[in-house]
Amino acid sequence: MNFKIIDRFISPYQKLVQNVVIPYQEKILNDEIPNIEKSHVINNFKYAAELIETGKTNGEFYGMIFQDSDAAKWLEAAAYSLGLTKDAELEKRCDVLIDLIGRAQHPDGYLNTYFTLKGMEKRWTNLCEAHEMYCAGHMMEAAVAYAKVTGKDKLIKIMENMADHIYERFITDGTEGYPGHPEIELAFMRMYDYTGNKKYLELAGHFINVRGVNPHFYGEEYKRSGWYVWGAHIHEPDYAQNNKPVRELTEATGHSVRAVYLYTAMADYARVTGDEALKNACEILWKNITQKRMYVTGAIGSAYEGEAFTADYHLPNDTAYAETCASIGLIFFARKMLALEKRGEYADVMERALYNCVLAGMQSDGTRFFYVNPLEVVPGISGAVKTHRHTLPERPTWFTCACCPPNVARLLASLNDYAWSAENGVIHSHLFIGGELDISGTHGGKVTVETDYPNGGEIRYTFKPDGEAMDITLAVRLPAWSKNTEIRFNGEAIKINNINGYVYIKKPYKNGDVLTVNLDMGIHRIYANPKVYANNGKTAFSRGPFIYCAEGADNDGEVLNLFIDKKRNAALIDDNKITADGYRVKNNGALYSFDAPLYEPYTITLTPYYTWGNRGLNEMRVWLPSV
Repeated sequence: MNFKIIDRFISPYQKLVQNVVIPYQEKILNDEIPNIEKSHVINNFKYAAELIETGKTNGEFYGMIFQDSDAAKWLEAAAYSLGLTKDAELEKRCDVLIDLIGRAQHPDGYLNTYFTLKGMEKRWTNLCEAHEMYCAGHMMEAAVAYAKVTGKDKLIKIMENMADHIYERFITDGTEGYPGHPEIELAFMRMYDYTGNKKYLELAGHFINVRGVNPHFYGEEYKRSGWYVWGAHIHEPDYAQNNKPVRELTEATGHSVRAVYLYTAMADYARVTGDEALKNACEILWKNITQKRMYVTGAIGSAYEGEAFTADYHLPNDTAYAETCASIGLIFFARKMLALEKRGEYADVMERALYNCVLAGMQSDGTRFFYVNPLEVVPGISGAVKTHRHTLPERPTWFTCACCPPNVARLLASLNDYAWSAENGVIHSHLFIGGELDISGTHGGKVTVETDYPNGGEIRYTFKPDGEAMDITLAVRLPAWSKNTEIRFNGEAIKINNINGYVYIKKPYKNGDVLTVNLDMGIHRIYANPKVYANNGKTAFSRGPFIYCAEGADNDGEVLNLFIDKKRNAALIDDNKITADGYRVKNNGALYSFDAPLYEPYTITLTPYYTWGNRGLNEMRVWLPSV
């Protein structure tokens, strides 16, 4: 199955990634852009290669201990870009980098520039914080992507050697331990799916199964090694999701990116092995996240301290962490849950995180990025005072910890892999993205999708069978936000039977047959559970998959003194904006007053959340108080 995206909304993003983001990030990795945070990641590989080949180097390691992963994610994004459009020069530059990575690998398969340059005697002695397997996992993902697109196997052979090294240490030799930052588990699943080598399935299962059996492992490890990177969470089992065996987990805890990367691997392993206990744990964790610990934008992670989940219904707006990588990880988790069971709620969340938090993580020009995605910003407080220093009101050009920018690039460049799935004669349409689905052979033909979604609600599926007809079942997602969905086949209305968020339409589709889906793109007011104290008495707005926000640029410079009229309707205007009747409170200048506030009628303008922060320094709010 192959899906080529040709879409009014997503295609420009993919072109932006190809033409701007990937070249821009490549220059950063090579330290070629002045006056921004240095990466040094390519030089790290060069110096490591020199040391291995000659026994000496004048270079030093620079950056975060997991700096290698930035190169891996860039390579993965570049691979997907090559899958979209052939580019001989980009492929050549990728090959040069892969050659360099191979030179930086030790004869025993070990690959990590930090330990190569800082001291090999410490390798594998700090699994909690040193992120050796995190870096290896990202490089494995890049290797699979590059091999699939180009047919070249050099990088995957490099990572097979690293996998053999890990297998010997942790399975053959029986060394205790599991990665502090889950990632390699999902990467081993990708390696298994691509190669069919059961060694990778065994490795994924091993690190999933041993996690949390000894919840005190990281503290014991620290006592043995006596060194740490940060040392902040070594003795907090909840932080690294090792407080109990994974099948006993019932709440999403700790570092939110680590959590959803782990849950992604758990769901994928359950898919392959049929492990019902693991599947059940994934379902419980999914419900805990999406029903009690997820922001309305699809963001997760409520606290700056530890970039972490906190407690049920604790979803502060102005201090939200809501890391871009965490929403990307939630998309990964949703995709694997869909592979376990076709439920529309998984695709709904995947869509919400994509069209809101992930897209907000990158500026419209592709050269600035948010690590943190707050739902309320106040210039002078956000990014300034100690409690809000992480909630920057404007996107930086780069980060010391630059995990998010290449993560956005690799996701957007690979969206064709998220829109559809096919199995047992059923073709599931998960995301409404225009393009051409090629299911020739097994399912016998092509399906063309035309739509102006997410700005409009009509999706047209046109069928082009290889022979006389395509005898398949098309399953179309019924978004929970679309209250009045209409479906027509060649102009005739079809009765909708909602089965777990999908409608299943089985026909012998002939050439030129058209299935048209019309989604209800009406404006919705959203109200939070009263236990979310940050949003009591407040209203948010959505239309289609978009969550809306009020920015100062559209509201005479201020939004903190705006109130929604809860009795009056909102209306859609040009450029996908919403106007809502409300009030502006007149400021009498006093810090406190015995005088009741004066509410002046005011028309509030709201724009899709993903667009905020592209027009300079602004106040911004998603949740507005109502009167």
